[in-house]
Amino acid sequence: MTRYQTLDLRIEDALATLTINRPEHRNGMTNGMVREAHEALSRVADDDTVRVLLLTGAGDTFCPGADLNWISAADRDPEDRCEPYHFQVPALLHSMPQLTVAGINGACAGAGFGWACGCDIRVATRRAMLNTAFLNVAVAGDMGLPWSLPRLVGAAKARELSFFTEKFSAEEAQRIGLVARVYEDAEYAGEVAALCERLLAFSPTALKALKAHYVAAETLSLEAYLDLETAAHLSIASGPHAAEAFRAFIEKRKPDFN
Repeated sequence: MTRYQTLDLRIEDALATLTINRPEHRNGMTNGMVREAHEALSRVADDDTVRVLLLTGAGDTFCPGADLNWISAADRDPEDRCEPYHFQVPALLHSMPQLTVAGINGACAGAGFGWACGCDIRVATRRAMLNTAFLNVAVAGDMGLPWSLPRLVGAAKARELSFFTEKFSAEEAQRIGLVARVYEDAEYAGEVAALCERLLAFSPTALKALKAHYVAAETLSLEAYLDLETAAHLSIASGPHAAEAFRAFIEKRKPDFN
């Protein structure tokens, strides 16, 4: 376990769990949190032993966006600032080799909403409420929502959520395709753990390649993407993990990729 001032990072059995840990401030975001998230995610991205990253919040809140009390504090250190590259946290979540899962365990708004949208998959507890929120505090926003949100829910819906700034439920988030699963509050922790175990049971080689394929497909023509995909497929299909998966399927057992 690595304890930052605002985050905890645990790496265990190929799963990295990054927990936003300011429950006394409802996990409100500060400059320090942005810097620490960039550092922690960069570390995970470079760790070949990690296959899945879970981003979640301590207590019963994910992240409601910026801590407005911290921003408004008269005695805030003027040197407490972020460099532009620190705001690449959503890009790290989106493009890092590991599959990234946002475990939305409560309120998720503003910059926290942007972090969640940077992840590959979002799951939520039923009590979670979501909100883009930026216009409510007279800012256009950060953390990449105009890039990520239309890709998740479509251009028109993304604009509606951004310009109307209305809170919406986990069930609505699932209905519009933003959230993949909604779990009952009492079952949430166990279900998220089981989901991560399910993802970790896949071939590490295939999981990493499929994540890379989705990232590459966003910028390549179909022809160029198919060239990349075919080269990877021929390599992976002739490798030991595919051979083990084929044998396991025939023998009606779970594959062993160790």
